[in-house]
Amino acid sequence: MKDMATRYLYLTRHGEASADETALTESGRRQAALLGERLRSAPLSAIHHGPLPRAEHTAQLIGEQLDGVPLHPSEPAGDYVPHLPRKQELPPDSADLMLDFLARLPADDRERGPALAREALAEFTGPVEGDGPRHELVVTHNFLIGWLVRAAHDAPEWRWMGLNHGNAALTVVRYTPGRPSSVLLYNDMRHLPAELRWTGFPPELHI
Repeated sequence: MKDMATRYLYLTRHGEASADETALTESGRRQAALLGERLRSAPLSAIHHGPLPRAEHTAQLIGEQLDGVPLHPSEPAGDYVPHLPRKQELPPDSADLMLDFLARLPADDRERGPALAREALAEFTGPVEGDGPRHELVVTHNFLIGWLVRAAHDAPEWRWMGLNHGNAALTVVRYTPGRPSSVLLYNDMRHLPAELRWTGFPPELHI
């Protein structure tokens, strides 16, 4: 039987993007660099990132602050809808609003998303083979972070909705053999100055 070890999964949303989402803003570049500085003390073995430019550039800027941590492009770390709930799955008082939101998202993101979400669970979650802990960073998007956090809590599949993540904020999930998964940090922005926090959120969600 193979030895299994703890995985520490670090998750971040890409830095603030331009209006057309093709590049990072100056604020987004600063956010990524500051997150990289924070992660210098973390024993990361890999940085996985989604294929879109805003995620790839964020991963590159983080990597520039670290010492030789390899970058790995990953389609399951991309931007897509991880689960399409049926109306009966949702809370009655908010079901129509949530379904309307989903209907306005690109059809391709909705159609290919559930399969990619299953791949993400297989690739990024759970304990790992080996005799020592593994620390990995995934640079991704808001929806996937919500999906992985809800999975860490064994919450219903629709519950990825309503979990929001700031640009370049940090979430860490621990997967230890024989124990439930544990969210150690969620949406942590302590490495960002006040003017760079809460980007990616509507004003009413700022705290």
